[in-house]
Amino acid sequence: MNYRTMTAMAVTLAALGTAGFADPDDHELVINGEIDIVTEAPAPAHMDAIGTIYSGWRFRSPETQALQEDDFDNPGMIAVDQAMEAWATVDGDEGKSCASCHGDDPAEAMTGVRAVYPKWNADAGEVRTLAMQINDCRETQMGAEPYGYTSSQMTAMEALISVQSRGMPVNVAIDGPAHETWEKGKEIYYTRYGQLELACASCHEENWGNNIRADHLSQGQINGFPTYRLKNTKLNQVQDRFKGCVRDTRAETFQPGSPEFIALELYVASRGNGLSVEAPSVRN
Repeated sequence: MNYRTMTAMAVTLAALGTAGFADPDDHELVINGEIDIVTEAPAPAHMDAIGTIYSGWRFRSPETQALQEDDFDNPGMIAVDQAMEAWATVDGDEGKSCASCHGDDPAEAMTGVRAVYPKWNADAGEVRTLAMQINDCRETQMGAEPYGYTSSQMTAMEALISVQSRGMPVNVAIDGPAHETWEKGKEIYYTRYGQLELACASCHEENWGNNIRADHLSQGQINGFPTYRLKNTKLNQVQDRFKGCVRDTRAETFQPGSPEFIALELYVASRGNGLSVEAPSVRN
């Protein structure tokens, strides 16, 4: 064992040494008093190490939880309103808006969409995230410039589309032609990166439930993304969060929209199959 590995292990063990286990709470999430959100479900068959999956909402303080229970209090809903304006705005050489193809009410065409992404796109011959599909529509149908992958415009549009599926179960397909990408994402999830030599699984599979310093580690579910983080006071796109996590291991990170993060998003999304779509969520 070399010095670098020993140092990394010492740092990790020191952090975990301050940990104490705390179960996720048993609160029930109902949004606006009418949208029931499933925050606990049997783990998908492909998960061996975890028997029950929990939304990250169940690991947050009552004060943070309360922000998500009412859209008037949820700061992420501001971005949804902004995206609603963009939905109806003509942009690009084709003289179209999102509404031109999908109707004035996003619910007409977008209900259920968020629940199945990322998904295999047969015409393109690739797994596509929701962000990729949004940009394909902008470029191909509207003749407009693509949004930046983790830009505020992209994140807001993802939130608007996600709202139409709130309460519906995540049901991401991982068989057929998508399986190769899923396997790549699984490999990344369990690979240790950086000077700290930590994998996604180090926190979200091996240590979920632990209190480390001031944080209560969740299972890293992404059914609530885009999510408004109180830490940086903005709505966050999931691959931007991936980037931050990898960077926290003191590693050179993959970039949002890269094949690595597309694969990782597919794999992590599949770990939440059975939980409800709840975006935009509120987290620490």
